[in-house]
Amino acid sequence: MSAASTLTQQHLDRIRAFYEEAPVSPGRLARHYRAQLAHYYNLLIPADASVLEIGCGSGELLALIQAGRKVGVDLSPRQIEAARARVPDAEFHVQAGETLDLDEHFDCIIISETLNQAADVQQLLERLHRVSHPHTRLVFNYFSNVWRPVLAVATALGLHARQPQSSWISSADVRNLLNLADWRPMVLQTRILVPFPCLGLDVLLNRWVAPWLTWFCLTVFCVARPGRPGAAAQPTVSVVIPARNEAGNIEAAVLRTPAMGAGTELIFVEGHSKDHTWAEIQRVAAKYPERRIKLMQQTGKGKGDAVRLGFAAATGDILMILDADLTMPPEELPKFYAVLAEGRADFANGCRLVYPMDEQAMQFLNLCANKTFGIIFTWLLGQPVKDTLCGTKVLSRAHYGQIAANRAYFGDFDPFGDFDLLFGAAKLNLKIADVPIRYKERTYGTTNIQRWSHGWLLLRMVLFAARKLKFV
Repeated sequence: MSAASTLTQQHLDRIRAFYEEAPVSPGRLARHYRAQLAHYYNLLIPADASVLEIGCGSGELLALIQAGRKVGVDLSPRQIEAARARVPDAEFHVQAGETLDLDEHFDCIIISETLNQAADVQQLLERLHRVSHPHTRLVFNYFSNVWRPVLAVATALGLHARQPQSSWISSADVRNLLNLADWRPMVLQTRILVPFPCLGLDVLLNRWVAPWLTWFCLTVFCVARPGRPGAAAQPTVSVVIPARNEAGNIEAAVLRTPAMGAGTELIFVEGHSKDHTWAEIQRVAAKYPERRIKLMQQTGKGKGDAVRLGFAAATGDILMILDADLTMPPEELPKFYAVLAEGRADFANGCRLVYPMDEQAMQFLNLCANKTFGIIFTWLLGQPVKDTLCGTKVLSRAHYGQIAANRAYFGDFDPFGDFDLLFGAAKLNLKIADVPIRYKERTYGTTNIQRWSHGWLLLRMVLFAARKLKFV
């Protein structure tokens, strides 16, 4: 055994000895705090996911997690025995995270306030790749260093359970250790201002005040993904093109959209046009039989409805939205394809606000509104999103299926489709990447956007989503 392995084992032996003597039934304050943690974990983990908890202790947190399958590991046999009694429908193993050896891959891996007790955090994080698949999410929480003196006083007063000698890991340390172990941090969010029951005041403060006072929150939640998850070689592509009063752009959309991957289909969804858009779509489809073109007409209204109709008919592995006004040049779509096909992100979002755009492409007030929405969304989603309203958004068909299945969480509130997809992606912890494009002027027709009425509607949708994502 190497010197490093000896040191690791000595540390794990000390931790095991401590928890072999520790109580297996938490006190009232600890139970309340675990329930708070479980509330936020359940917001981050799909209810049908398979979940592994590292350092599960006596299973009090895992008992509160909603999951399709639950597995826990801990290095203390006494704690595992108590966990089996507490959560009989789960599976438990006596193991340390640093030497984890399970023949299974999990959708989510939880580490709740255990990183600071690990003998070697980098070794632990690297070991988790053995039980991960390309879309696994590592979800964990750790104490904020701001609370270190408060917890020391609480421990001295008997209000907080004593802990073995532990590290105090900062958010900068977490990011560095994740990168060293080939995990990519996606979201870091602080939660819980009041970790104890306080006549309902704790619920009020944790829901409505904590998102504004992030520096003072007790715990930090982090979501990470494997560094470069694998992707299917040469996936197929479906490009959905909503078209309303865009007759002059239909043929150009077909001619200018490149063939991508193992095959590309074009799905035109015509939406109650007042010009001859539908006739033009039919003409162009007949003229270019070598292109795989599907034709559909909306019965509902709005671009969001058109996108959902097109996605439902799509057969490609990767789904793309291309606005029929062609202000986002179709020639740029291969950049979006590469982001998903190479596993760089799960959701590619077009960004018009990086490169110079044509002089008449976007009016000044629209530019200001887009920049404002970008700032708000970056705060809401916990990931940088500079341009929320660019029509081009790209994701896998599998992930879209999950967003659609979870749509009830937000409701069918978005007539445009942009927010529906972004909020859904954030709720599923998908990695969102901005893809800068060169925004062009229209060459045919006029915009379907009504600046003031649609702007007010967008603002209302942001406030609604904040209640579902941030103030929870």
